[in-house]
Amino acid sequence: MDGELLEFAHTDALAALQAITTRRPRIVALERLFAMTSRGAALINRIKADPSLVDVEIRVIAHDNDYSRIVPRAKPSTAAPALDNTGTRRAPRFKMAGRVDVLIDGKTALLVDLSTVGAQVISPAALRPNQEIAMVLPDGGGPVRFNAKVAWTAFVTSPDGAARYRAGVDFLDANAAEVDAFLQPRKA
Repeated sequence: MDGELLEFAHTDALAALQAITTRRPRIVALERLFAMTSRGAALINRIKADPSLVDVEIRVIAHDNDYSRIVPRAKPSTAAPALDNTGTRRAPRFKMAGRVDVLIDGKTALLVDLSTVGAQVISPAALRPNQEIAMVLPDGGGPVRFNAKVAWTAFVTSPDGAARYRAGVDFLDANAAEVDAFLQPRKA
C-alpha cells in the first residue's frame, strides 16, 4: 500500500470512510473547502473517533495555494462514541415519540428527529437551502430559542395532498444542554 493514492469526490465521503477504515492509511488528505463543510467535518470526526484509526494523520490542504495543516487529535478514550451509518452526523439524532410541533420563523412545523446540533422538520412554509431561520422548541419550562440554517430541503406531498417541505437544519447558536433537556422526554 506504500505510495498508493486513492482519490474520492466530495460526494463520496461514505466510500472514502469505508476505504479509510478498511485500508488504514498513514495519511488522509482533505481539500480545505471540503473539510469546512458539515460532511467534511463529519468525516474528520468519524476518523478521529475510531480507535482503530488512531495512527492515521489527517491533513487539510488547499488546491490553489500552499495552505496545509494537520488536524490535532485528542488522546484516545476507551469509550468512543457510536458512529452512524451515513457518514454525515456530528451527533446522534432521535426520532420523536409522538407529534412534536416547533416554530420556524413563527410558523408551526412538525419535528421529525432531533439532535443537539440539528433536526429534520416538515414545514408547510417554503424552506430553501442556506436560508437562516429562527427556531423555537416549545417547552413547559420555557421555550428553547435559537438560530439555524437550512442544510437541505425536499418538496413532499402529505397524505391529504398538501404541499410540504421536508428539511434538515443545522443549529447555529443553540444551547446543547437546553436542546438535550427538550429532547429526552420526547425521543422514541
